Amino acid sequence: MSRRPDQSRRNAEARSRIAEYWVGFLLLMMGYRRLARRYRTPLGEIDLIARRGTTLVMIEVKYRRALGFRRLHYDEVERTAPSPASQKRLMRAAEFYRARHPHDAELMVRFDLVIVHASGWCWWFRDILRR
Repeated sequence: MSRRPDQSRRNAEARSRIAEYWVGFLLLMMGYRRLARRYRTPLGEIDLIARRGTTLVMIEVKYRRALGFRRLHYDEVERTAPSPASQKRLMRAAEFYRARHPHDAELMVRFDLVIVHASGWCWWFRDILRR
């Protein structure tokens, strides 16, 4: 008996949500203040938005089952990093957020990528969209 595509999609969505909750917990432990989760705009979605000091961090969370326990490097992140079209959507969504939250508009913005392995291990890549 094969799985229905809807069931696979629901399972993937559930794993993504768990990964986002896990990263949200790690943010708190690292001294960040979580401002939003799954922030949806007409221009795109941002998985997590957090603040630490004078930095506003837009975080893309990716769940992966098949990474193994090897160390990831920046050149390997390109396979997992958002595509150029997704990067544009992320930047437009971030501008939308800043326009709606003027008290955060003066903060420096950084885009991070967190890859969460099924085991719970996380790899955090900061400033993936250097301008």
